[in-house]
Amino acid sequence: MKKWAKYLAISVILLVFDCSLKYFTYTAIPKTSWIHMSYPFGGIGIFHNIFNMSFSLNHVENSGAAWGLFAEYTNYLIFLRGVIICGLIGYLLFFNKEKHKTFFYLLIITGAVGNLLDFFFYGKVIDMFHFTWANHSFPVFNMADCMISLGIFFLVIMPMLPKKWKQKTT
Repeated sequence: MKKWAKYLAISVILLVFDCSLKYFTYTAIPKTSWIHMSYPFGGIGIFHNIFNMSFSLNHVENSGAAWGLFAEYTNYLIFLRGVIICGLIGYLLFFNKEKHKTFFYLLIITGAVGNLLDFFFYGKVIDMFHFTWANHSFPVFNMADCMISLGIFFLVIMPMLPKKWKQKTT
């Protein structure tokens, strides 16, 4: 039970951080309608041309799923996100036999909740992190997207790890 409390506390902290970053972005950085533009396109430049990379904070609003897909189906996406969140929570509470994966599922749930909250607060997901590398502009993303990606990455990688490493995470 102590581990659950620790995981939930971390999830709440990450969710508050994600919501705070989005609020700062929404209120302090001018919005841009371009998702793929060169650095820094009106945002806040963090670094420029270090090892041929640049990073900036920008205000981009996304009414769809990843990369703006299905933007015309916002209500369905909200419903689908809610179903996925409830399904993951149900799986964790009633079916999860691999306790060493609990934190990674919570990362995915926390990120999904963060993006879902955006629809209720702003009507769209607020994205802000923009990387360019070797003159390639990557899609703008947010902290919730990072949590979802990391959670999925580790769930995929975990079965490939040696057994002794898995035991350290439980």
